[in-house]
Amino acid sequence: MELTQITPFIANIIFVMALGWYLITNLQWYDYRIERVVLRHHKTWWHVAYFIAPFILYYALARYSLFVVALYLPLLYLWHVRLDKKVVLTWRVKRFLILLGFVSVLLNLLIAFKGWSESFSVIFPLVLTYLLSWGTEKFLFLAYKREASRKVASMSDLTIICVTGSYGKTSMKNFIAQVLSQKYNVYATPRSVNTLGGIIRDVNESLPTNTQVYICEAGAREVGDIYAIAQLLHPQIVVVGKVGPQHLEYFKTLERIQRTKLEIIHSNRLKRAFIHTSVTDEPHEKVTFFGDDVHNLAATLEGIDFDLSVNGEERHFHTNVLGGFQTININAAILIASEMGMSADEIVNAVEKLKSVEHRLERIDAGGKIILDDGYNGNIDGMLEGVRLCSLHSGRKVIVTPGLVESTQELNSELIRAINGVFDIAIITGQLNAAQFDKELNVPQKIMLSDKSQMVKTLGEVTKAGDIILFANDAPNFI
Repeated sequence: MELTQITPFIANIIFVMALGWYLITNLQWYDYRIERVVLRHHKTWWHVAYFIAPFILYYALARYSLFVVALYLPLLYLWHVRLDKKVVLTWRVKRFLILLGFVSVLLNLLIAFKGWSESFSVIFPLVLTYLLSWGTEKFLFLAYKREASRKVASMSDLTIICVTGSYGKTSMKNFIAQVLSQKYNVYATPRSVNTLGGIIRDVNESLPTNTQVYICEAGAREVGDIYAIAQLLHPQIVVVGKVGPQHLEYFKTLERIQRTKLEIIHSNRLKRAFIHTSVTDEPHEKVTFFGDDVHNLAATLEGIDFDLSVNGEERHFHTNVLGGFQTININAAILIASEMGMSADEIVNAVEKLKSVEHRLERIDAGGKIILDDGYNGNIDGMLEGVRLCSLHSGRKVIVTPGLVESTQELNSELIRAINGVFDIAIITGQLNAAQFDKELNVPQKIMLSDKSQMVKTLGEVTKAGDIILFANDAPNFI
């Protein structure tokens, strides 16, 4: 290789790797589905600024390729450091980047020594690496899936409970786990792991072989996603929580969402299905409907009190968990505990010991302020309940929110009307719903933040002791 070829050789490899970093970051956000990155990205202008425009300039100014790369790298770096959800260097990401580097070096060597055309020196390694990576991950996925199936099958005494729904899946899963752990050796999928790939990995790497009850959360972005989970685990008990217009951009209609959630019942070991009344009213011998049985509900900033029948006996329940809507999730936990043989007294005591799920109407008292951290909640019912709880506070009220994500303009208007009637200060983060909030929001002080990095500084300037602060939904800034 001649000296004059070394500079463009190095520049090309660096440029391809930089574009690959942008690509794999976006793929990880959107579950490694290229069609979602291309067609359903929330900020498509990023593709123009950080991929398409640099790609065109690189070829248009081929003689100055090193100059283009020198401009692009700082631009990409600034984009990366401003992200609040950066790429996680999983083995899948590492395999992609290593493969991309190898393909790029090989192609450039062939161009240099064989005189191949340089026309495809950028796009070809990216396309080839994506295809090779897809094939590799598909092969590994099937191997890991077989391993998970064998492990589940080998645990003959294991009871598997699968939980799905539009809202509250993670809270429901955690409440069921907390209640059943008073009597059984329970393991639940961590955090918000709810995809087929995540569940397979969790089973293979983390499910203890001495577990008596495995509680799994099942999520979906497409029809068939939950069916695949049901066919992997074949749960004996399933729960379909409340279903509403969440993720409408993927499913288009509420009826498709309902059908997808009901895929969870397709288990050849199904013994009992607990289904919320918002999903269906079609009777079945293995189905128990729930959602309308809670009586005398009182939900305050100190917790929840309610009455509910257990094994035909009306019992009173108290928990420090916040949010009246949580009674739906607790109701499911009570039904399953009863199905699993726990007594009414054991269930009442277990509910009283329930702890809030992190970032889901979690109360934090700090610096004389009450903070309601509802950052992981993105549904209208939960957000309206957070607003209602703040209305019970006698001091100033502050809300920090991007609004509803993957929802409708009408539901965001409903949320805005509730905010207008309660809050003194509203801090709106992100650009997704900024125009609608700026137009419809009517509070004494409105602050629009396009960059979430300014949020901590802003809160320090506008809040004081005695305030209640509600963090309602914390969408990452790529949304």
